[in-house]
Amino acid sequence: MTGDHEVITRTEVLRPEPAIAFAGLLDVGLPDLEIEGLPLLWHWFHLLERPRQADLGPDGHPVRAVLPTPPGPGRRRMFAGGRVTRLGPLVVGREATRRTEVVSSFDKEGRTGRLTFTVVRHTLTQGGEVKVVEEQDLVYRDAAAPGPPAEAAPVTPVPPGDGEWSLPVDPVLLFRFSALTYNAHRIHYDRDYARDVEGYPGLVTHGPLQALAMAESVRRTGVTATSLDYRLVSPLFDHQGLIVSSVESGSGHAVIVRDLGGRVTAKGQVEA
Repeated sequence: MTGDHEVITRTEVLRPEPAIAFAGLLDVGLPDLEIEGLPLLWHWFHLLERPRQADLGPDGHPVRAVLPTPPGPGRRRMFAGGRVTRLGPLVVGREATRRTEVVSSFDKEGRTGRLTFTVVRHTLTQGGEVKVVEEQDLVYRDAAAPGPPAEAAPVTPVPPGDGEWSLPVDPVLLFRFSALTYNAHRIHYDRDYARDVEGYPGLVTHGPLQALAMAESVRRTGVTATSLDYRLVSPLFDHQGLIVSSVESGSGHAVIVRDLGGRVTAKGQVEA
């Protein structure tokens, strides 16, 4: 890995094992990885940053030698959404390169205090050609104020309807997804930390897991997805389930993630 304050580049041979592991995690179909390549968003299991333990902050996120660098000590990072386009097959068994850079960052005062909005771009190439271009929207907030954790609100279950796909979410799934993506953020697997420090009523279901569920809900219909534009609109916790729907809209599919009670937590648009 080489890098400076503005760009980090990582190159490695893509191996099939992470894709096989994810297919087993969500019980989804595995394509021919050497011909069709990785489905949309599956590049998230490859070319990962693997920071030293000494470079991690109290929340499990790296605080140095990484992009983006947190804007200050104690700031909480949230994954807010993004845009990704698959321009060609990213196949396993061959070397690929990911270039990471911060394209914008600005501060704003919100209802809960200071917010820093940061956009990070990842460009993945293979054989001298750009295969995937992705932008991730991140938000940094000030540390949570001391106080009792939020209580889980009771919900009236809304059963999955026609065209909806229900994924069973539990601590084991969240832990395995964290391991697969090398994500050490403690809100996803450390219930005591999530409750007592961050003030959440449960373990937080990963934003990237919700985005992958949206992309996979379209791929399950036989459509080859080439782009996804998505927003995470509300936190989703492990006791709230995950139900995703896909409906044809314009030239693509409108995708929505909701909890067991019908509350929408993520929205997106998938194009073929």
